[in-house]
Amino acid sequence: MFYYFDFTVWFKLLRLVGQEPNRRQRRGLYKLLLLHIPLRATITAVCFFLDGILFPGLWLTRVKTPVFIIGHARSGTTLAHRLMSADRRFSAFRYYELLLPSLVQKKLVRLLAWLDANLLGRTLERRLQAWEKRKFGPTQHIHKMGLTIPEEDDLMYFNSCASGFWLTKLPYMSELDFFHIDRRPAAGRRRMMKFYRECVRRQLYLNGSERIHLSKNPTYCGRVESLIEAFPDARFVVLYRNPYETIPSLLKLLNVGWKLQGNLSLERIRESNEVMTGLSYETYLYPLEVLGRHPETRCAVIDYRRLTTDPKGTIEDVYRDLGLDITPDYAAFLDAESARNKHHETEHRYSLAEFGLDDREIRQRLAPLFEKFGWDADVPANQHDDKKKEPAHA
Repeated sequence: MFYYFDFTVWFKLLRLVGQEPNRRQRRGLYKLLLLHIPLRATITAVCFFLDGILFPGLWLTRVKTPVFIIGHARSGTTLAHRLMSADRRFSAFRYYELLLPSLVQKKLVRLLAWLDANLLGRTLERRLQAWEKRKFGPTQHIHKMGLTIPEEDDLMYFNSCASGFWLTKLPYMSELDFFHIDRRPAAGRRRMMKFYRECVRRQLYLNGSERIHLSKNPTYCGRVESLIEAFPDARFVVLYRNPYETIPSLLKLLNVGWKLQGNLSLERIRESNEVMTGLSYETYLYPLEVLGRHPETRCAVIDYRRLTTDPKGTIEDVYRDLGLDITPDYAAFLDAESARNKHHETEHRYSLAEFGLDDREIRQRLAPLFEKFGWDADVPANQHDDKKKEPAHA
Protein backbone atom coordinates (compact mmCIF):
# COMPACT_ATOMS: atom_id res chain seq x y z
CA MET A 1 0.00 0.00 0.00
CA PHE A 2 2.40 2.64 -1.23
CA TYR A 3 1.64 6.19 -2.32
CA TYR A 4 1.84 7.08 -6.01
CA PHE A 5 3.88 10.06 -7.19
CA ASP A 6 4.68 10.97 -10.80
CA PHE A 7 8.25 12.31 -10.66
CA THR A 8 8.42 12.62 -14.45
CA VAL A 9 5.54 15.10 -14.53
CA TRP A 10 6.85 16.86 -11.41
CA PHE A 11 10.16 17.62 -13.12
CA LYS A 12 8.31 18.72 -16.24
CA LEU A 13 6.14 21.07 -14.20
CA LEU A 14 9.24 22.60 -12.65
CA ARG A 15 10.68 23.19 -16.11
CA LEU A 16 7.48 24.81 -17.34
CA VAL A 17 7.28 27.06 -14.30
CA GLY A 18 10.73 28.36 -15.22
CA GLN A 19 9.22 29.64 -18.48
CA GLU A 20 6.59 31.75 -16.73
CA PRO A 21 7.29 35.46 -17.40
CA ASN A 22 5.50 36.76 -14.31
CA ARG A 23 7.97 36.70 -11.41
CA ARG A 24 5.31 36.67 -8.71
CA GLN A 25 3.41 33.84 -10.33
CA ARG A 26 6.62 31.92 -10.96
CA ARG A 27 7.63 32.28 -7.32
CA GLY A 28 4.22 31.06 -6.15
CA LEU A 29 4.32 27.99 -8.39
CA TYR A 30 7.86 27.13 -7.32
CA LYS A 31 6.73 27.38 -3.69
CA LEU A 32 3.85 25.02 -4.46
CA LEU A 33 6.00 22.49 -6.32
CA LEU A 34 9.13 22.60 -4.17
CA LEU A 35 7.58 23.01 -0.74
CA HIS A 36 3.86 22.30 -0.48
CA ILE A 37 3.58 19.36 -2.88
CA PRO A 38 6.57 17.41 -1.44
CA LEU A 39 5.33 18.07 2.10
CA ARG A 40 1.75 17.00 1.31
CA ALA A 41 2.92 13.94 -0.62
CA THR A 42 5.28 12.84 2.16
CA ILE A 43 2.64 13.18 4.88
CA THR A 44 0.07 11.35 2.74
CA ALA A 45 2.57 8.61 1.88
CA VAL A 46 3.22 7.95 5.58
CA CYS A 47 -0.50 7.97 6.39
CA PHE A 48 -1.24 5.77 3.40
CA PHE A 49 1.23 3.18 4.68
CA LEU A 50 -0.17 3.36 8.21
CA ASP A 51 -3.70 2.66 6.98
CA GLY A 52 -3.00 -1.04 6.58
CA ILE A 53 -1.59 -1.24 10.11
CA LEU A 54 -4.13 0.88 11.99
CA PHE A 55 -7.16 -0.39 10.10
CA PRO A 56 -6.71 -4.14 9.52
CA GLY A 57 -10.29 -4.40 8.25
CA LEU A 58 -9.08 -2.56 5.15
CA TRP A 59 -7.44 -5.79 3.94
CA LEU A 60 -10.88 -7.42 3.72
CA THR A 61 -12.51 -4.55 1.81
CA ARG A 62 -13.17 -5.27 -1.86
CA VAL A 63 -14.13 -2.99 -4.74
CA LYS A 64 -17.11 -4.57 -6.49
CA THR A 65 -18.85 -3.45 -9.71
CA PRO A 66 -17.88 0.26 -9.55
CA VAL A 67 -19.80 2.66 -11.78
CA PHE A 68 -17.93 5.28 -13.81
CA ILE A 69 -19.87 8.23 -15.22
CA ILE A 70 -17.92 9.68 -18.14
CA GLY A 71 -18.53 12.03 -21.04
CA HIS A 72 -17.35 15.35 -22.38
CA ALA A 73 -17.16 18.07 -19.74
CA ARG A 74 -20.39 20.08 -19.49
CA SER A 75 -22.40 17.15 -20.89
CA GLY A 76 -24.41 16.50 -17.73
CA THR A 77 -22.01 14.20 -15.87
CA THR A 78 -22.42 16.26 -12.69
CA LEU A 79 -26.21 16.05 -12.90
CA ALA A 80 -26.14 12.29 -13.51
CA HIS A 81 -23.70 11.83 -10.63
CA ARG A 82 -25.86 13.89 -8.28
CA LEU A 83 -28.98 11.93 -9.19
CA MET A 84 -27.34 8.55 -8.74
CA SER A 85 -25.51 9.61 -5.56
CA ALA A 86 -28.91 10.01 -3.93
CA ASP A 87 -29.17 6.22 -4.02
CA ARG A 88 -27.70 5.17 -0.67
CA ARG A 89 -26.07 2.06 -2.12
CA PHE A 90 -23.43 4.30 -3.74
CA SER A 91 -20.25 5.77 -2.27
CA ALA A 92 -18.44 8.79 -3.69
CA PHE A 93 -15.49 11.03 -2.88
CA ARG A 94 -16.00 14.54 -1.64
CA TYR A 95 -13.55 17.30 -2.60
CA TYR A 96 -11.51 17.25 0.61
CA GLU A 97 -11.41 13.45 0.66
CA LEU A 98 -9.67 13.44 -2.71
CA LEU A 99 -6.89 15.67 -1.43
CA LEU A 100 -6.61 13.55 1.73
CA PRO A 101 -6.92 10.00 0.38
CA SER A 102 -5.65 8.04 3.38
CA LEU A 103 -7.92 6.73 6.13
CA VAL A 104 -5.75 8.30 8.81
CA GLN A 105 -6.23 11.73 7.26
CA LYS A 106 -9.98 11.33 6.80
CA LYS A 107 -10.49 10.07 10.34
CA LEU A 108 -8.55 13.05 11.69
CA VAL A 109 -10.65 15.47 9.62
CA ARG A 110 -13.87 13.92 10.94
CA LEU A 111 -12.54 14.13 14.51
CA LEU A 112 -11.62 17.77 13.99
CA ALA A 113 -15.08 18.49 12.55
CA TRP A 114 -16.70 16.88 15.62
CA LEU A 115 -14.55 18.95 17.99
CA ASP A 116 -15.35 22.11 16.02
CA ALA A 117 -19.11 21.42 16.15
CA ASN A 118 -19.22 20.44 19.83
CA LEU A 119 -16.48 22.52 21.47
CA LEU A 120 -15.49 25.41 19.20
CA GLY A 121 -18.88 26.69 18.11
CA ARG A 122 -18.18 25.87 14.44
CA THR A 123 -15.43 28.48 14.24
CA LEU A 124 -13.37 26.40 11.83
CA GLU A 125 -16.42 25.69 9.70
CA ARG A 126 -17.10 29.41 9.21
CA ARG A 127 -13.49 30.08 8.28
CA LEU A 128 -13.52 27.26 5.76
CA GLN A 129 -16.74 28.58 4.23
CA ALA A 130 -15.10 32.00 3.81
CA TRP A 131 -12.09 30.30 2.17
CA GLU A 132 -14.41 28.42 -0.19
CA LYS A 133 -15.96 31.68 -1.37
CA ARG A 134 -12.53 33.11 -2.19
CA LYS A 135 -11.25 29.92 -3.78
CA PHE A 136 -14.24 28.83 -5.86
CA GLY A 137 -16.27 32.05 -6.16
CA PRO A 138 -15.12 33.20 -9.63
CA THR A 139 -16.28 29.97 -11.32
CA GLN A 140 -19.22 28.93 -9.12
CA HIS A 141 -21.73 30.17 -11.71
CA ILE A 142 -20.24 27.73 -14.23
CA HIS A 143 -19.34 24.75 -12.04
CA LYS A 144 -20.29 24.51 -8.37
CA MET A 145 -17.45 23.37 -6.11
CA GLY A 146 -16.93 23.03 -2.37
CA LEU A 147 -14.92 21.05 0.16
CA THR A 148 -17.83 18.74 1.00
CA ILE A 149 -19.29 18.51 -2.52
CA PRO A 150 -18.52 15.37 -4.58
CA GLU A 151 -15.84 16.10 -7.15
CA GLU A 152 -13.96 14.34 -9.95
CA ASP A 153 -11.80 11.44 -8.75
CA ASP A 154 -8.91 12.77 -10.85
CA LEU A 155 -8.34 15.39 -8.16
CA MET A 156 -6.80 12.68 -5.93
CA TYR A 157 -3.76 12.76 -8.23
CA PHE A 158 -3.14 16.50 -7.76
CA ASN A 159 -0.59 16.14 -4.97
CA SER A 160 0.95 13.28 -6.97
CA CYS A 161 1.45 15.66 -9.93
CA ALA A 162 -0.62 13.33 -12.10
CA SER A 163 -3.93 15.21 -12.29
CA GLY A 164 -5.41 17.16 -15.16
CA PHE A 165 -6.26 19.87 -12.63
CA TRP A 166 -2.66 21.05 -13.04
CA LEU A 167 -3.68 22.45 -16.42
CA THR A 168 -5.75 25.07 -14.63
CA LYS A 169 -2.49 26.42 -13.17
CA LEU A 170 -0.15 25.76 -16.09
CA PRO A 171 -2.04 25.74 -19.40
CA TYR A 172 0.64 23.98 -21.42
CA MET A 173 -1.81 21.68 -23.15
CA SER A 174 0.69 20.70 -25.84
CA GLU A 175 3.28 19.51 -23.28
CA LEU A 176 1.17 18.09 -20.44
CA ASP A 177 -1.01 15.11 -21.32
CA PHE A 178 -3.25 13.78 -18.56
CA PHE A 179 -5.81 12.36 -20.99
CA HIS A 180 -4.18 9.52 -22.94
CA ILE A 181 -3.53 7.22 -19.99
CA ASP A 182 -4.37 4.18 -22.11
CA ARG A 183 -1.38 4.96 -24.32
CA ARG A 184 1.15 5.00 -21.49
CA PRO A 185 3.59 2.12 -20.90
CA ALA A 186 1.85 -0.77 -19.16
CA ALA A 187 3.94 -0.72 -15.97
CA GLY A 188 3.41 2.97 -15.22
CA ARG A 189 -0.27 2.84 -16.16
CA ARG A 190 -0.91 -0.12 -13.87
CA ARG A 191 0.92 1.50 -10.97
CA MET A 192 -1.21 4.60 -11.39
CA MET A 193 -4.44 2.61 -11.51
CA LYS A 194 -3.41 0.42 -8.56
CA PHE A 195 -3.11 3.57 -6.45
CA TYR A 196 -6.57 4.63 -7.60
CA ARG A 197 -8.02 1.25 -6.63
CA GLU A 198 -6.39 1.54 -3.18
CA CYS A 199 -7.95 4.98 -2.70
CA VAL A 200 -11.37 3.63 -3.66
CA ARG A 201 -10.95 0.75 -1.19
CA ARG A 202 -10.25 3.23 1.60
CA GLN A 203 -13.34 5.26 0.74
CA LEU A 204 -15.49 2.13 0.78
CA TYR A 205 -14.03 1.10 4.13
CA LEU A 206 -15.01 4.53 5.44
CA ASN A 207 -18.49 4.73 3.90
CA GLY A 208 -19.43 1.05 4.06
CA SER A 209 -17.80 -1.93 2.37
CA GLU A 210 -21.16 -3.07 1.00
CA ARG A 211 -21.52 0.09 -1.07
CA ILE A 212 -20.69 0.63 -4.75
CA HIS A 213 -18.15 3.23 -5.77
CA LEU A 214 -19.64 5.93 -8.01
CA SER A 215 -17.26 8.11 -9.99
CA LYS A 216 -17.77 11.12 -12.25
CA ASN A 217 -14.80 12.08 -14.44
CA PRO A 218 -14.85 13.61 -17.93
CA THR A 219 -11.07 13.12 -18.24
CA TYR A 220 -11.53 9.37 -17.66
CA CYS A 221 -12.83 9.15 -21.23
CA GLY A 222 -9.17 8.68 -22.14
CA ARG A 223 -8.58 5.80 -19.75
CA VAL A 224 -11.55 3.48 -20.27
CA GLU A 225 -9.26 0.59 -21.18
CA SER A 226 -7.17 1.18 -18.06
CA LEU A 227 -10.29 1.29 -15.88
CA ILE A 228 -11.54 -2.02 -17.27
CA GLU A 229 -8.10 -3.50 -16.68
CA ALA A 230 -8.04 -2.28 -13.06
CA PHE A 231 -11.74 -3.03 -12.40
CA PRO A 232 -12.79 -5.99 -14.60
CA ASP A 233 -16.38 -5.80 -13.35
CA ALA A 234 -16.67 -2.03 -13.89
CA ARG A 235 -19.84 -0.51 -15.35
CA PHE A 236 -20.03 2.72 -17.34
CA VAL A 237 -22.50 5.52 -17.90
CA VAL A 238 -21.62 7.66 -20.92
CA LEU A 239 -23.16 11.12 -21.36
CA TYR A 240 -23.71 12.77 -24.74
CA ARG A 241 -24.69 16.37 -25.39
CA ASN A 242 -24.54 18.53 -28.51
CA PRO A 243 -20.86 19.53 -28.96
CA TYR A 244 -21.94 22.96 -30.18
CA GLU A 245 -22.79 23.55 -26.52
CA THR A 246 -20.24 21.49 -24.59
CA ILE A 247 -17.02 22.50 -26.36
CA PRO A 248 -17.39 26.30 -26.04
CA SER A 249 -18.77 25.87 -22.51
CA LEU A 250 -15.66 23.92 -21.46
CA LEU A 251 -13.35 26.42 -23.13
CA LYS A 252 -15.12 29.27 -21.37
CA LEU A 253 -14.63 27.55 -18.01
CA LEU A 254 -10.94 26.95 -18.69
CA ASN A 255 -10.34 30.46 -19.99
CA VAL A 256 -11.96 32.04 -16.94
CA GLY A 257 -9.56 30.07 -14.75
CA TRP A 258 -6.53 30.88 -16.90
CA LYS A 259 -7.31 34.59 -16.91
CA LEU A 260 -7.38 34.53 -13.13
CA GLN A 261 -3.73 33.40 -13.26
CA GLY A 262 -2.83 36.72 -14.87
CA ASN A 263 -0.29 37.63 -17.57
CA LEU A 264 -0.78 34.51 -19.68
CA SER A 265 0.08 35.17 -23.32
CA LEU A 266 -2.77 35.14 -25.78
CA GLU A 267 -0.72 32.79 -27.96
CA ARG A 268 -0.44 30.19 -25.19
CA ILE A 269 -4.16 30.41 -24.44
CA ARG A 270 -4.96 30.09 -28.14
CA GLU A 271 -2.70 27.03 -28.46
CA SER A 272 -4.22 25.42 -25.37
CA ASN A 273 -7.73 26.03 -26.72
CA GLU A 274 -6.78 24.28 -29.97
CA VAL A 275 -5.35 21.25 -28.13
CA MET A 276 -8.42 21.08 -25.90
CA THR A 277 -10.69 21.16 -28.94
CA GLY A 278 -8.80 18.22 -30.43
CA LEU A 279 -9.14 16.30 -27.18
CA SER A 280 -12.86 17.04 -27.24
CA TYR A 281 -13.28 15.01 -30.42
CA GLU A 282 -11.45 12.07 -28.80
CA THR A 283 -13.57 12.45 -25.67
CA TYR A 284 -16.71 11.99 -27.76
CA LEU A 285 -15.49 9.06 -29.85
CA TYR A 286 -13.06 7.02 -27.76
CA PRO A 287 -15.30 5.64 -24.93
CA LEU A 288 -17.74 3.83 -27.22
CA GLU A 289 -14.84 2.59 -29.32
CA VAL A 290 -13.28 0.90 -26.27
CA LEU A 291 -16.58 -0.35 -24.89
CA GLY A 292 -17.31 -1.83 -28.30
CA ARG A 293 -14.23 -4.01 -27.81
CA HIS A 294 -15.57 -5.15 -24.43
CA PRO A 295 -19.14 -6.35 -24.98
CA GLU A 296 -19.02 -8.07 -21.57
CA THR A 297 -18.80 -4.67 -19.85
CA ARG A 298 -22.18 -3.25 -18.87
CA CYS A 299 -22.77 0.31 -20.01
CA ALA A 300 -25.56 2.84 -20.41
CA VAL A 301 -25.70 5.81 -22.78
CA ILE A 302 -27.51 8.99 -21.75
CA ASP A 303 -28.79 11.71 -24.07
CA TYR A 304 -28.40 14.96 -22.11
CA ARG A 305 -31.67 16.37 -23.47
CA ARG A 306 -33.65 13.47 -22.05
CA LEU A 307 -31.77 13.60 -18.74
CA THR A 308 -32.89 17.19 -18.21
CA THR A 309 -36.49 16.69 -19.33
CA ASP A 310 -37.14 13.21 -17.96
CA PRO A 311 -34.60 12.48 -15.21
CA LYS A 312 -36.63 9.67 -13.68
CA GLY A 313 -37.18 7.77 -16.93
CA THR A 314 -33.55 8.27 -17.91
CA ILE A 315 -32.16 6.93 -14.62
CA GLU A 316 -34.59 4.01 -14.72
CA ASP A 317 -33.17 3.04 -18.12
CA VAL A 318 -29.62 3.45 -16.82
CA TYR A 319 -30.34 1.13 -13.90
CA ARG A 320 -31.83 -1.43 -16.25
CA ASP A 321 -28.78 -1.34 -18.50
CA LEU A 322 -26.42 -1.64 -15.53
CA GLY A 323 -28.38 -4.47 -13.96
CA LEU A 324 -29.47 -2.48 -10.89
CA ASP A 325 -32.85 -2.39 -9.18
CA ILE A 326 -34.52 0.79 -7.93
CA THR A 327 -35.58 0.79 -4.29
CA PRO A 328 -38.88 2.42 -3.21
CA ASP A 329 -37.03 5.23 -1.39
CA TYR A 330 -34.92 6.04 -4.44
CA ALA A 331 -37.97 5.90 -6.71
CA ALA A 332 -39.63 8.50 -4.47
CA PHE A 333 -36.54 10.71 -4.78
CA LEU A 334 -36.66 10.46 -8.57
CA ASP A 335 -40.35 11.41 -8.56
CA ALA A 336 -39.58 14.53 -6.53
CA GLU A 337 -36.59 15.37 -8.72
CA SER A 338 -38.66 15.13 -11.89
CA ALA A 339 -41.25 17.53 -10.47
CA ARG A 340 -38.62 19.98 -9.24
CA ASN A 341 -36.51 19.92 -12.38
CA LYS A 342 -39.33 21.28 -14.52
CA HIS A 343 -39.03 24.64 -12.79
CA HIS A 344 -35.27 24.85 -12.35
CA GLU A 345 -33.52 26.67 -15.17
CA THR A 346 -30.75 29.21 -15.48
CA GLU A 347 -29.13 31.08 -18.37
CA HIS A 348 -25.76 30.63 -20.06
CA ARG A 349 -24.34 32.02 -23.28
CA TYR A 350 -22.55 29.80 -25.80
CA SER A 351 -20.59 31.01 -28.79
CA LEU A 352 -18.47 28.93 -31.16
CA ALA A 353 -17.07 32.06 -32.79
CA GLU A 354 -15.68 33.31 -29.47
CA PHE A 355 -13.11 30.50 -29.58
CA GLY A 356 -12.66 30.31 -33.33
CA LEU A 357 -14.63 27.08 -33.60
CA ASP A 358 -16.12 25.97 -36.91
CA ASP A 359 -19.49 24.24 -36.63
CA ARG A 360 -18.87 22.49 -39.99
CA GLU A 361 -15.63 20.93 -38.73
CA ILE A 362 -17.32 19.77 -35.52
CA ARG A 363 -20.14 18.27 -37.59
CA GLN A 364 -17.69 16.48 -39.85
CA ARG A 365 -15.46 15.12 -37.06
CA LEU A 366 -18.40 13.83 -35.04
CA ALA A 367 -20.72 12.86 -37.91
CA PRO A 368 -21.67 9.40 -36.53
CA LEU A 369 -22.78 10.93 -33.24
CA PHE A 370 -24.72 13.74 -34.93
CA GLU A 371 -26.67 11.08 -36.80
CA LYS A 372 -27.10 8.87 -33.73
CA PHE A 373 -28.44 11.64 -31.51
CA GLY A 374 -30.09 13.88 -34.11
CA TRP A 375 -28.10 16.96 -33.15
CA ASP A 376 -28.66 18.50 -36.60
CA ALA A 377 -32.14 19.37 -35.39
CA ASP A 378 -30.60 21.66 -32.77
CA VAL A 379 -29.74 25.24 -33.70
CA PRO A 380 -25.92 25.66 -33.76
CA ALA A 381 -24.89 28.01 -30.98
CA ASN A 382 -22.69 30.12 -33.28
CA GLN A 383 -25.68 31.15 -35.41
CA HIS A 384 -26.97 33.35 -32.63
CA ASP A 385 -25.72 35.10 -29.52
CA ASP A 386 -28.99 35.18 -27.66
CA LYS A 387 -29.18 33.41 -24.32
CA LYS A 388 -30.48 29.90 -24.29
CA LYS A 389 -31.82 27.92 -21.40
CA GLU A 390 -29.83 25.24 -19.61
CA PRO A 391 -30.74 23.30 -16.48
CA ALA A 392 -28.73 24.56 -13.55
CA HIS A 393 -27.21 21.20 -12.64
CA ALA A 394 -25.66 20.35 -16.01
